Order: sequence, then C-alpha cells, then structure tokens
Amino acid sequence: MKDLKNTLIPVWKPKNIYSNDIVAFIRKKYNVKAGHAGTLDPFAEGVLIICTGSKTKNIEENQSLNKKYLALIALGEETNTLDLEGETIRRGCIPELGEVQIKKILKSFEGIIMQRPPAFSALRKNNIRLYRLARKDIYINLKPRPVKIISIKLISFSRKSIKIEVVCGKGTYIRSLARDIALRLNTYGHLKSLKRLSIGPYDKKSCKEINLSLGKN
Repeated sequence: MKDLKNTLIPVWKPKNIYSNDIVAFIRKKYNVKAGHAGTLDPFAEGVLIICTGSKTKNIEENQSLNKKYLALIALGEETNTLDLEGETIRRGCIPELGEVQIKKILKSFEGIIMQRPPAFSALRKNNIRLYRLARKDIYINLKPRPVKIISIKLISFSRKSIKIEVVCGKGTYIRSLARDIALRLNTYGHLKSLKRLSIGPYDKKSCKEINLSLGKN
C-alpha cells in the first residue's frame, strides 16, 4: 500500500489488537487523516474498514452497511463483558438441546428486535465511554434499542456451545445477542470467539493485512 490518501481500505484485524491501534498505525506510517467505520472488540478478528483523507466523510455511510459474523457462544456462564475476557457473574445448568429447538429460537431473533447494549461498550454516557465506567465498576443499564437481524444460521452445536452465522444491520452487538440467545435457551452464555466475515461487499479476500509488530503491511 503505497498511496493511502483519500481512500477506503478494508483491513483484516487480527485477534488481540485494538481497532484504534490499526488506525493510529496507518495515520503515523502514511501521514494521513484516518478513521474506522465500526470497531471490532480486541478478542475478535475480521473485516475492519479504514477511511483516509476525504474518504473519512464516508465513514457513517460505511457504518450503515450490513455485516456478517461467525460467532461461537459458550453456554452455562455469563461474564460481565459478555465475552471470554470478562469475569463470570452468572452460572446455570445447560438443558438438553436439540437442533430443531435451537433453530426455532434463533429464528425468533430475526427481524427488528429490541437489544440492550453491553455495559462494556464504546457507547457514551455524558460523553464518557461506557467501558471506562464499567472498568471502575460503574455499570450503566442502557435502555434496549431496535436493531435489525437479517438472518441467523446454526452452523454447529455441542453440549456446551453453539456456533452461528449472523447477518445484521448497524448497531447490533453480537455479545448482547449471545447473551439473549442463551437466556432464551434457559441458560447463560457469552461469546467465546467472534469473526466478522464481511462488511457490505468487503470480505477477507478484499482485505489488506497490517503487521503492527513489524511496522509493515
């Protein structure tokens, strides 16, 4: 990537990297104004859209594109972050689950649903990021808001987990979806892994790889 001014760059974000670290890397290395069109949690991997220069004006437009995820939900435990990096706050028995039952419950989440965002999120309250408050044990219970789930497909399931493919609209939290699906299955749950497969027309084949540790791409 030689000239990154005024362009859109789909990047494959690896695990254990912050989305903003990739933005900062591109800003510094290529001396350009840059921003991303929708963050990915550090534990997650997948497509991240970076806009530079005049293209930063299109960030909101790209945030509105539909997204596809592959999510593994661990059953029996809920964490305060709703993912594998948090502390367990609830435990429950896992009922005997069958494919027909799981598919029926997943189907019930399709369409416009009301979803409560996680306490650990980049949303703001009084101009303060919620995750900053949550790290101080200050949990803001936000009101549920409408999000669009276009489709949920069951990929596989076991005694202690289910793997799903989700296509959704803007503002959907897959961590919250994992929590709510587990509750509907009469247990608790959290995300064990998450991969963003695509944003609009951009998928892994479209992506550039950024190596932050070597300072190369």
